[in-house]
Amino acid sequence: MLTREDIFKHVKEKYGTSPDYPWEKYPNYASLRHTSNKKWYGLIMNVLPEKLGLDDHGEIDILNLKCPPEISDSLRNGENVLPGYHMDKEHWISIVLERTDPEGEIYNLIEQSFHLT
Repeated sequence: MLTREDIFKHVKEKYGTSPDYPWEKYPNYASLRHTSNKKWYGLIMNVLPEKLGLDDHGEIDILNLKCPPEISDSLRNGENVLPGYHMDKEHWISIVLERTDPEGEIYNLIEQSFHLT
């Protein structure tokens, strides 16, 4: 299982970025931003699964990433890759971290989002 700490470590090593927490109301929502222009390339949130249409209990961590519209539909599977929660559904996806294999393509998707933003 990939954790938010794994992602924070990866983006610090690869891009030199650290998470920031822009919302007082949501203290665990962490944005990942470019150091140069401050645009987001990722957002980690803890949400209730039912907000995503999932059957599960307790809050789960999700990672929102920008994704080209021509591949976002093929990535979405209704289980661990979903339309972007609270984002433009055509250009963003949400990845359920606890349902994601850390050996999978997550770091490639982060890199893609980094370059798209």
